[in-house]
Amino acid sequence: QVRLVESGGGLVQAGGSLRLSCAASGSVFSMGWYRQAPGKQRELVATIIGAGTTNYADSVKGRFTISRDNAKNTSYLQMNSLKPEDTAVYYCNAVSWGSTAYWGQGTQVTVSS
Repeated sequence: QVRLVESGGGLVQAGGSLRLSCAASGSVFSMGWYRQAPGKQRELVATIIGAGTTNYADSVKGRFTISRDNAKNTSYLQMNSLKPEDTAVYYCNAVSWGSTAYWGQGTQVTVSS
């Protein structure tokens, strides 16, 4: 069982920045961030696998950067040039070496115009 603890959400003005963190209780194969806006389905934001292969949603490319510190079992999502449409609950995701998926509790990100 892997537990994920997220931090770093909040309220920011458009054009601002936030950094989300997700600490896993153990080593995992991949980590990622998803988001869900009111009335919409949860969508992929970014993932990072192993030593550093990354994948981003087209809507965040060039603005968001995912990274991980394997020694701390922690992933980070640096979000720059935030837009009101980035407003959502952001969920940390991790996949264990045994291919089990885990989710964090979610952290609210609100971008005001």
